[in-house]
Amino acid sequence: MMKFFMYKHFFKRFFDFWISLIALIFISPILLVVTIWLHFANKGAGAFFLQDRPGKDGKIFKVIKFKTMTDERDAEGNLLPDEARLTKVGRFVRSTSIDELPQLINVLKGDMALIGPRPLLVQYLPLYSPEQMRRHEVRPGISGWAQCHGRNAIKWTQKFEYDVWYVDHLTMVTDMKVIVLTLLEVLQRNGINEEGSATIEPFNGNN
Repeated sequence: MMKFFMYKHFFKRFFDFWISLIALIFISPILLVVTIWLHFANKGAGAFFLQDRPGKDGKIFKVIKFKTMTDERDAEGNLLPDEARLTKVGRFVRSTSIDELPQLINVLKGDMALIGPRPLLVQYLPLYSPEQMRRHEVRPGISGWAQCHGRNAIKWTQKFEYDVWYVDHLTMVTDMKVIVLTLLEVLQRNGINEEGSATIEPFNGNN
């Protein structure tokens, strides 16, 4: 019990900070190349995507990701569908999960952890059941138990069950399992999007 408490409340954050700092230093050349690549591929829409997301205890922060879509609009000024705005470069960046790498900055800041439930949209907060809301008892992560068990290919209710399971079983061993399984998922490019869609179906409280 003491080991569980110490890891959850001290060592996890310690490891997150130093691993993220070292990783950012080593991959900084890759981040620079991808930034320039996306700047041109996105047709002036920028290389980074910032959006409000709820973190631990529902506290709002801005998540940082590489932007994989243009801002192209139709004649009425409305954004084109996601599939039309997702560029070839963006598709590659997303399928390899490179778009998630800037979140290492969020980890350094303490907004996120390396492993934890994924930070979702703010508008989903009122839709959660009390049990689903428990996913916010820990910092959100770049990857999590749900991400290494299907990622975007599973239903929302199943994801939330995985998230709450992680909250109740947060140990160093669990985190190591997530890291290994996530690497396998990324290498196999499994569950990136739902079939026939560039983005996952929005959560409506029932799905």
